[in-house]
Amino acid sequence: MSFLLWMAVLGVLLLILALASAYLRWLPVTSSLLYLACGLAIGPLGLNLWRDDFIDIAPWLEHLTEVAVLISLFIGGLKLRLPLRHPSWIKAWVLAGPVLMLTIALATWIGHQWLGFGLGAALLYAAILSPTDPVLANLVQVNHARDDDALRFSLSGEAGLNDGMAFSFVVGALVLLGLRQDGPWEWALLSFAWAVPVALALGFFLGNRVGRLAISARVRSVDTAISANVFLGMALVSLSYVGAELLEAWGFLAAFAAGVGLRHAEIRSSGGSEVPAEEGTVLKAGLSDDGLPVSIEYGEDRREHRKIAVGTLIVDILSFGGLLERALEVVLAMILGATLSACWDWRGVWLALALFCLVRPLACWLLLPRTGLDRWQRLLVGWFGVRGIGSLYYLCFALDHGVEGAAAREAMGISLTVVACSLLLHGLSTQPLLDLYEARQRRAGARLNRR
Repeated sequence: MSFLLWMAVLGVLLLILALASAYLRWLPVTSSLLYLACGLAIGPLGLNLWRDDFIDIAPWLEHLTEVAVLISLFIGGLKLRLPLRHPSWIKAWVLAGPVLMLTIALATWIGHQWLGFGLGAALLYAAILSPTDPVLANLVQVNHARDDDALRFSLSGEAGLNDGMAFSFVVGALVLLGLRQDGPWEWALLSFAWAVPVALALGFFLGNRVGRLAISARVRSVDTAISANVFLGMALVSLSYVGAELLEAWGFLAAFAAGVGLRHAEIRSSGGSEVPAEEGTVLKAGLSDDGLPVSIEYGEDRREHRKIAVGTLIVDILSFGGLLERALEVVLAMILGATLSACWDWRGVWLALALFCLVRPLACWLLLPRTGLDRWQRLLVGWFGVRGIGSLYYLCFALDHGVEGAAAREAMGISLTVVACSLLLHGLSTQPLLDLYEARQRRAGARLNRR
C-alpha cells in the first residue's frame, strides 16, 4: 500500500468519522471496534488495498506503538489527582502487581498445558496479552481529574502501572527462550528490584520538578501565549523515557509517573485545592472553536496568576495529548484490522476466552476482596481488561529481539487474534455495562442523600 493511497484512505476515514461523530456517539460500540472494521475493509478480506505482512512492518510499527503507549500513559497519569496514599491507589497496585502476576501464571499454564505451546512461548504470549491497554480503554478510565470513582480510578492506575510490570515478563520469556544473555537472577534483579522503582522515582521527580519550574516561569513572565505548554508535555514524555532507558529502567513506567508528578505539581501550586486548576482557568482564559484556550487572561490580581498559569498548562497538555492519542488509535487499530486475516489463529480465540472469561475474573475475585470494591465492581474490573496497542508493542519488541521464523508466525497469530477478540468482545459490552454501572451508582447516591 503506497503512502499516497494510505493517506487517501486515512483521509476518507477521518472525514467520515468527523461528519458522523454525532451519530457514532449513540452506538453501543467503542470507536476502536469501528476502526478495526475499517481496517478489515481495506485488507485482503475487503478492498485488498493493504498487502503488507505484519512481520514486514514490525520494525517501524514497534516505534509507532511505543509512541502511542507513552503518550497515553503520560496523559493517563496526568488525570489521576488523588493523593498517593489514597486507598484507590492500593487497588491499582493490586491490579498491576498481584493480579497481573497471577494472570500471567494462569495464562502460561493454559497455553502450555491446554494449547500445546512450549513453556517459553506460553510465557511470552501470556506476558504480551495479560496487561490491560491504556490507549484503547478510554471508556473505562477516569474522565477528568475530579473523577474519583473507585472502578474507573483502579482501572486507570492499573493501565498506567502494568505496562511496565508486564515488560519484565516479556524480557523473562526471551531469557527463557535463550534469546537474551541475562541469567535468571540477573533478569529478576534488574527487571523488578531496579527497573520498576527507578522508573517510577525518575518519572515522578521529572514531572513534579519540571512542572513546578515551568509554572513559576510562567507566573514571573505573565506570558499570554500557551503553545509552549505542548512542548513541555512532549519534553517530559521524551526525557522521562530516555532517562529511564539509559538507567536500564522501564520507560513506560517513567512516562506514567511523569504525568502523575506533573499533576502533583498542579496540586501544590493550587494550594491543595480540591478543585483542579484547569476547571476555573478555562472560564478565565477563553476557548477557541476547537476547545483549546486561546490565551491566558491573567487579570490584575497577581494572587490568581499562579492558579491561572497552572490551569492553562494542564488544559493545553491534556487537549493536545488527547488529540494525538486518538489519531494514533485510528491508525493502529486500522493496521491491526488490515493485517488480521493473514495472521488469524483459532488457538488465539480459545486463549482469549480463557483470559477474558476465566483467568482475569478469577484473579480479580481472589485478590481484590479486601480493597474496598464491592462485588459488582470486582466483577466489572474482572471483565474490563481491554487488550490493545500495548500488546502490539510487546509483540513487535519480541519480533525485533530474536523471535523469528515459525515462532514469529505463531506469536503474531496468537497475539493479533487475542487483541482482535478483545476489541470485539469488550467493544460490544463496555458501553452497556458502564451504563448499568452508572445507573446503579446514581441509585446508590440517591439512597444516601435520602438518609
